[in-house]
Amino acid sequence: METKVSFEQFKNEWMQDVRAGNPTTVQLGNRFAHKIITQWLDVNPDSDDIVYCDGSGDGGIDAAYLYRKEATDNDGDVQTTGDAWYLIQSKYGSAFKGTKTLIEESQKVIDTLDGKRQKLSSLAEGVLSRILTFRQSASEQDRIILVFAAEDALTDEQRRALEDVKAMGRNRLGATFDVESVSLDTILKRLADEASDVEGKLRVHLKSNLVESGPNLLVGSTPLNELFDFLKLYKKTTQDLDQLYERNVRRFLGGRGKVNKAMQATLRDTPEQFGLFNNGITVTVTNFTAKDGGYELIEPYVVNGCQTTRTIWEVCQQKLEAGGTGANDALDEWKQRFLQGVVVTKIVKVGALGEALLQEITRYTNSQNAVKEKDFLTLTSDFRSWAKQMEVEHNVFLEVQRGGWESRKALQKQRPDVKQFDSAANAFDLLKVYGAGWLGEAGSAYGRNAAFLPNGGVFKRIMNGDGESTFGIDDLYAAYRLQDAADGFAFGRVAEKASRRQSRFLFYMTVIELLKDVLIRASIPTGTREITKALTALFKPGNEDAAKTLLQNAIELIDDYMTQGTDDSIHNEPRFINDFNGDLNAFVKWEGMGKNEENSPRYRSLVADYRKLMGKAKPGQQTERDLITAVVKTAD
Repeated sequence: METKVSFEQFKNEWMQDVRAGNPTTVQLGNRFAHKIITQWLDVNPDSDDIVYCDGSGDGGIDAAYLYRKEATDNDGDVQTTGDAWYLIQSKYGSAFKGTKTLIEESQKVIDTLDGKRQKLSSLAEGVLSRILTFRQSASEQDRIILVFAAEDALTDEQRRALEDVKAMGRNRLGATFDVESVSLDTILKRLADEASDVEGKLRVHLKSNLVESGPNLLVGSTPLNELFDFLKLYKKTTQDLDQLYERNVRRFLGGRGKVNKAMQATLRDTPEQFGLFNNGITVTVTNFTAKDGGYELIEPYVVNGCQTTRTIWEVCQQKLEAGGTGANDALDEWKQRFLQGVVVTKIVKVGALGEALLQEITRYTNSQNAVKEKDFLTLTSDFRSWAKQMEVEHNVFLEVQRGGWESRKALQKQRPDVKQFDSAANAFDLLKVYGAGWLGEAGSAYGRNAAFLPNGGVFKRIMNGDGESTFGIDDLYAAYRLQDAADGFAFGRVAEKASRRQSRFLFYMTVIELLKDVLIRASIPTGTREITKALTALFKPGNEDAAKTLLQNAIELIDDYMTQGTDDSIHNEPRFINDFNGDLNAFVKWEGMGKNEENSPRYRSLVADYRKLMGKAKPGQQTERDLITAVVKTAD
């Protein structure tokens, strides 16, 4: 961006749609919780998985969200690496009165989870029942996280209170309990402008045994305890440890991967030998200066070693942050050996504008992990190039991280001389639109983020193309136009029709299914390139009637399919009944949903019926298919 947006400017812009329409106090809290949690966890805003309990009998839980952590292995398969229940306390406006609020509200939640509160609402009882089941089968990777969501960052006193809350919760509920805080400041810091002045940058101290190797490189080793202190300091300063990995190609894969299990075993059994068995970490900074027996790192990012540092964090949290004042000879003996352990460390100064160097460092330092080439997409010029093209060719702001659009709107108000956007789209959401529509992956798009992340199976299919063409700006823009058109049908949480609560991605798939039939009958190939061209032609000025016809048929099909009681309803799908026991949420997230006759015969029957209907004409009128065909034949 051209200049830095202040926190107050960002907050005012961010809060506009939360306050819109004179909401009640409960609605305000729900809206605030929903928006900040979906941006913080990068959850699809249309997700129906957030349960709101706010009100009488909520047990201290305003909202709850079960986050199933996923990661892709090197073959693109998905593996679950630990789940987390986020229990959100929405402290918007006057609802937050500082440390007193944190302690009192935490006590309510802990009492609820410990079975000490009665007269819960039906919603709170439903959530509590699921959490109790979760606790009974939770592994050491799973968490129950109490989250305080507030407008402003917590003060040091309030952060200390949260540590007391964590100790109290773990004493009552066990090691799975944890606490977090998230604020609008957290979101804004993730969007920090890389070109801003160094004086305004994040500075974190690392005590390490390093030597200079040229003007831009430090090489050496860092004691395990000092690295853990660095991670704690980073989290205390930013309130968001994940920010440390924003430039990495992957986030933490959890403790079930083969390599990470080995690291955990070394840390637990022979921590003094950790440096012998581990490849080490690479940290990029805009600058570093020697200070207090170590180095002050300015804007540090771990670009290689996410798995290493997060595994150290997890084990140290369990070993060193569990509390207790009694004697433990085994733990004391482990601590002595832990103090002997080190991590091989490289600190690389890339400068404030060293993007090219940063990309190369990230690429080559990750080469030993069998990370595929497409893992580096977000680090190369593709997304930046597409963002620029979306701006120049279509006047659309391409948002790479959630919250970026609010930041941009605040900047536009502050600087009328910069480019003024009226429209925006999230890049990750557009990948899902494309995957659901062009590739027929509606279930995966609704239910699984990992498949669409770098190295995910669907992601690789998108980027590799269909053998004749590769994904590019035209596809991205066509996906944007389809998403924008779908917004007019009010899908998701705000849907007035029940049939549209969970069917947005199935709608994208249905539009393309009907369009493919038009292309086939017009002797036009149905590859991804031709679909993009046809859809783009339909959305050109002057072709509104043809586009509306296609979209209207698709939405009517969706309403028929998702409504119980119709012959070809989703509720009559054999696999929905037999394999999913009538669980609609699970079925629409199933990767096989809608793909073929075996998986979804009712859906395929409806598609066939609508294709026929589009070919029937009223006396003296052309068919709907002919109307659409005339437009797609003009596609360039």
